[in-house]
Amino acid sequence: MKKRKEEVLATLAELKEKVTPIVNFLSKAENVKMLKSDRAQNLSFLQNEFQIGPAHVDALFSFAKWMFECGNYNAAHEYLYHYRTLSSHPEKNTSALWGRIASSILLQDFQSALDDVVKLKELLENDTFAPVQRQLQQKSWLMHWSLFVFFNHENGMSGLVDLFTQDRYLTAIQLCAPHLLRYLVVAVLVSKRRTRLLKDLVRVISQEKYEYSDPITEFVRCLFVDYDFEGAQEKLEQCGAVLDGDFFLVAKKEAFIEAAREQLFSQYCAIHKCIEMEALSKQLGMQKDDTERWLVNLIRGSRLQASIDSGNGTIKITNQGMSSYEQLLEKARGLSLRTFSLANQVVASTKS
Repeated sequence: MKKRKEEVLATLAELKEKVTPIVNFLSKAENVKMLKSDRAQNLSFLQNEFQIGPAHVDALFSFAKWMFECGNYNAAHEYLYHYRTLSSHPEKNTSALWGRIASSILLQDFQSALDDVVKLKELLENDTFAPVQRQLQQKSWLMHWSLFVFFNHENGMSGLVDLFTQDRYLTAIQLCAPHLLRYLVVAVLVSKRRTRLLKDLVRVISQEKYEYSDPITEFVRCLFVDYDFEGAQEKLEQCGAVLDGDFFLVAKKEAFIEAAREQLFSQYCAIHKCIEMEALSKQLGMQKDDTERWLVNLIRGSRLQASIDSGNGTIKITNQGMSSYEQLLEKARGLSLRTFSLANQVVASTKS
């Protein structure tokens, strides 16, 4: 232990000596303001005015990495930022961005982490000459790391859905990490405005059934593919234990259960005009009185046209799904999104 400590201190002293000129320069705000957006121009300026060369910039990367390994995440985050403004080394620049994301996560600065996730996503998408396997692996890693960000950011669920449902990332999920489907399912259901994506998500879940399934994905498959309400309710009951045992999903447990019950109720209403409260309570896994109160709040807060007959213990549905106009609008939105996605793919292919 003592020997290891001596080695660490010796390495730190050696790195400090190498980076002293560039660290002293970067420690002064007025110096940093003199740097431009052009990396080559910055290096020439530093070499001519301060005798700081490429070797010092490379040493800054090693020093930042060592700071991270020693637990000084603030210093690592700052030095990696400066390294990226000075270095033109593509691989190290990408590594520096990974390091900044990791530092931000450990510092619980999730807005900064989200900004760097977006930058890294752009870098990976521009790296079109890399082997396909490497591209898939990088996208898979980005999605895994982004879980720390999305599940701790105010608008994280929308961001997760936006990233995971893009064609290339959805392909990476299917080929490399089908277990990520559980997080996508939760994000889609909790982000109620995104439930229009359920149709595409159900298709992917059905395709990956033999590669990966858990109570969360099986709930969706039972409900939207097999229309097995009893099976869906059984899976929903199992979801509680899964959510409790998942580091990321435990905080979304209540929101997911509520959203899942709404979807279960919505699908049940689509094929029934009159529903017995007792039967519905069984389907939802709730007590009859709790079901009635839950339905009253749901009807008030939604476009569902229904009436509750407490005397007979029934609920009557007076509308069945969307109107023709609403269906047309929904299809138009879907076509617009697909057109946008295809246009981006065409632009990307022409650039490559």
